[in-house]
Amino acid sequence: MDILQDLENRGLIQQVTDREGLAAHLATNQVTLYCGFDPTADSLHIGHLVPLTMLKRFQKAGHKPIALVGGGTGMIGDPSGRSTERSLNTTDTVHGFVDKIQQQIAKLVASGEGENPVVSRNNFEWLGNTTVIDFLRDTGKHFSINYMLAKDSVASRIENGISFTEFSYMLLQSLDYLKLNETENCTLQIGGSDQWGNITAGMELIRRSRENQDEEIKVFGLTVPLITKADGTKFGKSAGGAIWLDAEKTTPYEFYQFWINTDDRDVIKFINYFTFLDAEEINALQEEVDNRPENRVAQKRLAEEMVKVVHSEEALLQAQKISDALFSGDLKQLSGSDIEQGFKDVPTFESAKEEIGLVDLLVNAKISPSKRQAREDIQNGAIYINGERQQEVSYVVTADDRIEDTFTIIRRGKKKYSLVNFN
Repeated sequence: MDILQDLENRGLIQQVTDREGLAAHLATNQVTLYCGFDPTADSLHIGHLVPLTMLKRFQKAGHKPIALVGGGTGMIGDPSGRSTERSLNTTDTVHGFVDKIQQQIAKLVASGEGENPVVSRNNFEWLGNTTVIDFLRDTGKHFSINYMLAKDSVASRIENGISFTEFSYMLLQSLDYLKLNETENCTLQIGGSDQWGNITAGMELIRRSRENQDEEIKVFGLTVPLITKADGTKFGKSAGGAIWLDAEKTTPYEFYQFWINTDDRDVIKFINYFTFLDAEEINALQEEVDNRPENRVAQKRLAEEMVKVVHSEEALLQAQKISDALFSGDLKQLSGSDIEQGFKDVPTFESAKEEIGLVDLLVNAKISPSKRQAREDIQNGAIYINGERQQEVSYVVTADDRIEDTFTIIRRGKKKYSLVNFN
């Protein structure tokens, strides 16, 4: 099966400039393609996983992918998909973001491996040295204002206003495509559906810049669909905000839980989008969703693949261990590292390393509002220490109740967890 057919089967093609021409181009050449990633934060998030995975798909098909980090364009801000102007970051901030994102990309797409490794580039290399005069003469002259106003990324902002800075973004991204075409023989740009206008503008710049040459330059553009969730909520968000690829910002356990909680209506679509599972296995998982949805087999398979790819096999095993412990209530099996991940967002009370009566601890940690209520909670069997029910009002919490001499997990009722950190 050719790469385009596989992408179509997975629902990963939104638009393509010349389907038949691109298919022939891919079939007869080792094609160099690129996708851009602007450094708007110090980490990529799961919304970036589809284009990253697309680069890997083309790499597996024998082509040469470039991950272009926008050290230059990130200084400006892409108006695509936004209704308001972006806040501009300082040069040092953007450069810092670029360094971290390039490190992430190198890990996620295995750059430097094989005969066609994913290559990372930074468009500050050429944009940072381009003068205003050169930019206006060599790039701006090829675009009419009417052409730019017709692009959705600009047209959607006209009513509320758009600065000249963001208005010019399209031309900067077009220059990226031209530079990569000239230096790397790059003939395909891929991106999200909101990048269609920028991609086709880049193709137009290449055509106009080369129109006096004898040989026609064939370049192509392809976009992937905007990811939507069946319940109408935005993909990639949780109660705590964005789902990041950096383990320090979103722990592997949180990452695992995000995928485990995928809606039955979305899970097969996400498996097609984000994984390399073959059609036979995907069909078997679809049957599980249709006939035995309560087992959540497809969600578990999706979560396994995503944690392994973004983090590691070890991180997956730890996330599964935490999940199993929370489900079974056997919390003593958890390590300090497990607890820091699994209970990252629960209320935490700092306490000195000394023995303390359970009633006093419940009140001090604001788990129970008063000593009277604390005694009632204990007597009624509502208090659990490290997963074990404790109904003795006079119970004293000692070193034996501290996991790795640091943590005690207290549960009040069915789901209200608190963490005591004996520091």
